[in-house]
Amino acid sequence: MNNTLGLEQSLIYIRNLANCPPSYLNDPGRKDFFEIVWLQNEFALHTIKDQEESGPGDWIYLIPPYRVHQLNKAGKNGVLLSFKRDFLEEEDKEFYLDIFKIFNIQGEFSCLPLSVDTAAELSKIYQLLEEEYLGQHHSFVILKALLKVFLLKLIRIKEHVFTSQDVNQKRVYEFMILLEENYLEERNAEYYADKLGISAKRLNQILKEKLDKTGMQLIHDRIILEAKRKIIHSENTLKEIAYELGFTDRPYFSRFFKKQTGQSPDDFQKLAKNHIESKFNTLVD
Repeated sequence: MNNTLGLEQSLIYIRNLANCPPSYLNDPGRKDFFEIVWLQNEFALHTIKDQEESGPGDWIYLIPPYRVHQLNKAGKNGVLLSFKRDFLEEEDKEFYLDIFKIFNIQGEFSCLPLSVDTAAELSKIYQLLEEEYLGQHHSFVILKALLKVFLLKLIRIKEHVFTSQDVNQKRVYEFMILLEENYLEERNAEYYADKLGISAKRLNQILKEKLDKTGMQLIHDRIILEAKRKIIHSENTLKEIAYELGFTDRPYFSRFFKKQTGQSPDDFQKLAKNHIESKFNTLVD
């Protein structure tokens, strides 16, 4: 591994926010990465009640893969830590599911406010991770171990937000993992229910209870998310994007997109382009 390689050849990427190049932000390979954005002594990027009174602090944003975001780094202090799913130990299923949980894999991102003591603890681990990453003879094994320790700390920070994983919560995250791997080919809730060993009716009951959406709604959400990502980051035409997403023609894709989002893919493309041009490096929904 070489930290000078493009994202396609990299498994982990670490930068100070002030030195995060546009080449990273615009790299299509960025879609495959989990992103940890650690703002240090800054105001949060999202609306926080009474933020002005409480003053700046440390915030960690956990952005899951495939989310359509531009990193808002303009004038911010902090660090960026990105890694691919391949960098995780999938054999450790409990840890793997915890990662999907803290990154809010079914949503846009999650945010952790850090206390002074917690930020200091994380800083010690991050410094070791950064030193190894930047070292001339860095070790893949050491990087993976240090990243796991860092992530375990984040899991501990966030664990008070969640109740203990019940069997249905685990099924939700197993469903989301299956969805990431199969949504382009399998768009029927029955397929995922069968893989989980339950009925489609039971799967929908669980998903409605935990996420307030049915399996089909989540499948459609995932397709729209990928469509938005491709529209923003791909050079392909809308017709080509429609074909890549498994639609038989562009009109069918346009009807589906408008039904799910309330706007046509053409309108979304224009709005996204104008947003990026006028507000470089800000979050794009």
